Amino acid sequence: VQLQAFGGGLVQAGDSLRLSCVTSGRASSSYGVGWFRQAPGKEREFVARISWNIGRTDYADSLRDRFTISRDNAKNTVYLQMNSLKPEDTAVYYCAVYSQSGAWVRSEPTYWGQGTLVTVSS
Repeated sequence: VQLQAFGGGLVQAGDSLRLSCVTSGRASSSYGVGWFRQAPGKEREFVARISWNIGRTDYADSLRDRFTISRDNAKNTVYLQMNSLKPEDTAVYYCAVYSQSGAWVRSEPTYWGQGTLVTVSS
């Protein structure tokens, strides 16, 4: 199982950024992929998730208006488009795999990738 997040960086408030989560191995045949984030001194929180088959999406209520998750099945890649970024969006962003439908239903990712740092300056 391999998954790697890319695309983080330093941006200014109001900018947009797109993160990519590239999967391979068993991660590519999983049920779905989610994005999570952890800000300094805070607990990790759910951002969004998407299923591979029908593209069902779920979002954290506070982010659904600015963030969009999508997938490219041919590339085994999931994206997180982040618009109108705010300093409070500063965090390490992780992607994680729900290996089977049960994990999806329980909202318990099975495998985690290494994160990518997003820093939003004011």
